[in-house]
Amino acid sequence: MPTLADLVSQTRRNHALEHATIHLLSQHYPGTFLAGHSDPGGFWLLGEVPTEAVEAAVHEAEARLRRGERNLAIHPGCGTNYFVSGGMAALAGALAMVGVGKRWRDKFDRLPLALTAGTLALMFSQPVGYRLQEKVTTDSDLGSLQVVEIVPEQRGKVSAHRVVTRFV
Repeated sequence: MPTLADLVSQTRRNHALEHATIHLLSQHYPGTFLAGHSDPGGFWLLGEVPTEAVEAAVHEAEARLRRGERNLAIHPGCGTNYFVSGGMAALAGALAMVGVGKRWRDKFDRLPLALTAGTLALMFSQPVGYRLQEKVTTDSDLGSLQVVEIVPEQRGKVSAHRVVTRFV
């Protein structure tokens, strides 16, 4: 029975493989919507791409990560980046409003400060999000990860592939 630490480690490694796969597919299918979601058993890949292309990208991504291309594990469209950006902008905006009275006029007068603080927070959030991916939400060292199978599925109007992995 895997421990919680094992499950987190497996998810982080699958997340790295998911990102690397999306990077490679994006090069071959520019402009195509691609999204993913990782868990300890593998990851889901959403997007209109042929199964053969997904299989090729997964195997190439795995090989390249194992060769040390750690940058493939970091993706600008990762939910980690959105979480960090939203959180930092919300916190900056809230801090800009600290001490404001209850009158609408007082709040309105602080709005330019809140907008500026939120914008600066968004500017600084990108490197923070990338660093968080690198250190917390992905692990480019795939360890004993093995790709078991890639299963195409139709989720309503969205094409999906389940990439099943295991750790030995």
